[in-house]
Amino acid sequence: MAVLRIFSYLPNPRVWKATIAARLLGVEVEVVGDRPKALPGWLWDFDARPLEEAEKTPDNPHARTSRRGFSAAMLYKTDAFLAAHPFGTVPAAFDPQGGTGIFESNSILRAVARAAAPERRQTEQLAALGAAAGGLYGEGPYEAARIDSFLDAGLVFARETQAYLLALAARKATQEMSDRMREAYAFYLEGIDNAAGRGGDGLAGPFSIADIAFVCDFAQFRREEHMLDRLEHCGLEPVYQPDGQPSAHAHFDRLRRLPAFAADLGDGYVLEAESPERKRA
Repeated sequence: MAVLRIFSYLPNPRVWKATIAARLLGVEVEVVGDRPKALPGWLWDFDARPLEEAEKTPDNPHARTSRRGFSAAMLYKTDAFLAAHPFGTVPAAFDPQGGTGIFESNSILRAVARAAAPERRQTEQLAALGAAAGGLYGEGPYEAARIDSFLDAGLVFARETQAYLLALAARKATQEMSDRMREAYAFYLEGIDNAAGRGGDGLAGPFSIADIAFVCDFAQFRREEHMLDRLEHCGLEPVYQPDGQPSAHAHFDRLRRLPAFAADLGDGYVLEAESPERKRA
């Protein structure tokens, strides 16, 4: 049985945090969803499903005014969904029975690490990556708190990334947005480079969910490389720079090619160094 069910738009690097951790721990995470433009036509619920055309009406009891992230004027969310997810956002995770909602990608990631049975936390695969004996969430409260520190440090970077990429996709990004993203990028990558250059298996010492979160958040940001035409339209220069922070880039490139990561990050989501588009950037 799956330890979590997640409803979200797809593909979504924020969901990949949970699916990568699940592969490494040998547990199952069920993911349900659709491309972003199709999600307004779904019933948002533990038992999420596409709506019939006849259900997509303002008098549907689940109809809600869309407030954030979707261009559709109407979304359809059950009362149970909003009780479990008071902010009404995706990705939205649930415990196996659907009674407990877990929101925000780092909390969903933590839930996977915590839900794995003790015998799943000390596998040969995890040992080879340099994970602690206690698993992906460290061993003891202080190691867990240090891992949390990396997850929290990534929140500003991830928030700026989301706002910047959404504006860029809509061809509405401004110089102010670019400057904010550049500042967040430099601060975050310098810290990651410092941690990754200290010779440990992971950012927090042992390999952990801090490394999974970093790879997924940085992969999300790297979508900028696929938006060169939009950057040109907005009169902006790319924020991403392949030079600098060598330890951070090496850590990212090493991890994203591992099978547990590549299962999600494949298919050209992140451009290779020899790509003509990468060279142009």
